[in-house]
Amino acid sequence: MVATCTIQLLVDDPSVLAALRFSLSIEGFRLGDSTPEAFVIDERYGGDGVKILEEMRAHGNKALAIVIATHPSRQLRNRIASCDAVLVEKPLMGDEISRTFTAICNPLKVA
Repeated sequence: MVATCTIQLLVDDPSVLAALRFSLSIEGFRLGDSTPEAFVIDERYGGDGVKILEEMRAHGNKALAIVIATHPSRQLRNRIASCDAVLVEKPLMGDEISRTFTAICNPLKVA
């Protein structure tokens, strides 16, 4: 059985936001703004989505995070990694976000 979590989407682009809402909801994830257990943050959200994540981390928020970005530079990759977040590159292909959350939330257990 796959555990799901409540995900908050920090995405400004209406078409990307609608696509994420649809795909994550049909995969069984809950979407919400109150006490999310995980985030999907567009690198451009609010002008600098990674800065928002950095501020969240500085205030003790340890929730799972996926940052979506187009052609990320090495500097951006390093900033995302320093936030203990996962980078998923756009354009998003299929169920990439849900597969990433499933992998993060349900790591394989080795006997």
